[in-house]
Amino acid sequence: MTDMLRVFPCIKGDNGVFTEGTHPVIVEMAITVNVNGRHAMSAMTSPVDLEEFVTGYLYTEQIIKSLADIESIRIDKDIVSVLTKNPFAVIGPKKIILSGCGGDSSFLDVKRLPKIDSDFRIAPEQILDGVKEVLDSELHRVTGGIHTVGLVFADGGVNRADDIGRHNALDRVVGRALRQGRDLSRSFAILSGRISSEMVRKCLIANIPIIVSRGATTSLSVEVAGKTGLTVVGFVRSGKMNIYANPGRIEGAPEFSA
Repeated sequence: MTDMLRVFPCIKGDNGVFTEGTHPVIVEMAITVNVNGRHAMSAMTSPVDLEEFVTGYLYTEQIIKSLADIESIRIDKDIVSVLTKNPFAVIGPKKIILSGCGGDSSFLDVKRLPKIDSDFRIAPEQILDGVKEVLDSELHRVTGGIHTVGLVFADGGVNRADDIGRHNALDRVVGRALRQGRDLSRSFAILSGRISSEMVRKCLIANIPIIVSRGATTSLSVEVAGKTGLTVVGFVRSGKMNIYANPGRIEGAPEFSA
């Protein structure tokens, strides 16, 4: 955890009384990713587990189809160089991924997105227990400035990652799952932040059938998920939840009436 934060001096105010103090702050770093000698993206991210992050990013951006497509990943300070087995792997327009968002979700074409291929179902208790386990972040308690994402698998295993950006955190847990040989079609994603259409798109690419958050979702996320078989669950708090799309994956939940 120490690599993820730095302590800065600050002036603390308490009911109009100010004193000098310190406070831990999340570290944000810029990295450049080159694929087969070409600039693929620049990202603002947290300075740990960059190999997992880049693996997940390449997968959810469809630059690779599986872990086997990667020949090597070399990290030199803030430069990540990737060689793929196909040296002509298609790289789309260069991306700049900021800590707050990133992605091209405003231009999603549902017809070009894959549909979920999974019969995975879970009980409501698994969602509630998963949210408690995944989102219990010491970094968030200490700094108040981190996003947490987890993947919970059918066998009870959990992959969890913290990052300054929620999209980056999702890429990290996907990358780790690929390196572990995990079956993403039998898992569900848990987010600390809003379910955006970009998060939905990444889950569709990775064939993760259920996405869950203790927060809100967006209209485009619900619309895209409804047409592609992804289950969207928001506002998971105090035993409650809202299922916005494909409720049949949650045991006991009725389908929407016509």
